[in-house]
Amino acid sequence: MNARLGWVKAAVLGAAVLAVVPAEAASPIPVRIRIIKGARQGPPSVDPALADLKGQLGHLAYQRWDQVGESQRSMDFGKPVTLPLPSGSQLEVTLVESRKDTVTFELRVPAERTQSKLTISKDKRIVHQVTPEKGGEAYFVTVRPWP
Repeated sequence: MNARLGWVKAAVLGAAVLAVVPAEAASPIPVRIRIIKGARQGPPSVDPALADLKGQLGHLAYQRWDQVGESQRSMDFGKPVTLPLPSGSQLEVTLVESRKDTVTFELRVPAERTQSKLTISKDKRIVHQVTPEKGGEAYFVTVRPWP
C-alpha cells in the first residue's frame, strides 16, 4: 500500500514539474512582427496594411500610423531575431517562454537602452513602443504569435 502511494505521489509531482517548466524544447513558434511608426504631425491616417490594428492604434496619442517593416519568423527559444529600425537602431526580439496559450517575448533596443518583456495570448497581438519619441515620431512593434 505504501509503495503504491509513493508511486502516485511521484507521478503527481512529476506532472506538476512538467506543467511549470517552459516548453523550451518544443518546436519553433511562428511569429509575425511588424515595425510601425507613429507620428503626431500630419493629417490623421492609418496605413491600409495596419487596418487590423486600427482599434488599438486609435487609443494611442499619435494620429498618423505607417507600417515600415514586417517579418514572418519561426522563432526558437532563447535565439534573438534582430530587425532594423528606420532610426538606425536594431530591435532584438527573443522568445523566452511558452505556456499552453501564451508566449513571452523580450524586446530590446540596445542603442536606446530599452528592454521589455511582453506576454501575449494566442490570437492576440500587442502594440508596444520601442523607441522614445523624437520630433513627434516614435517607433512601435506589434508581435503576434501563431499568426
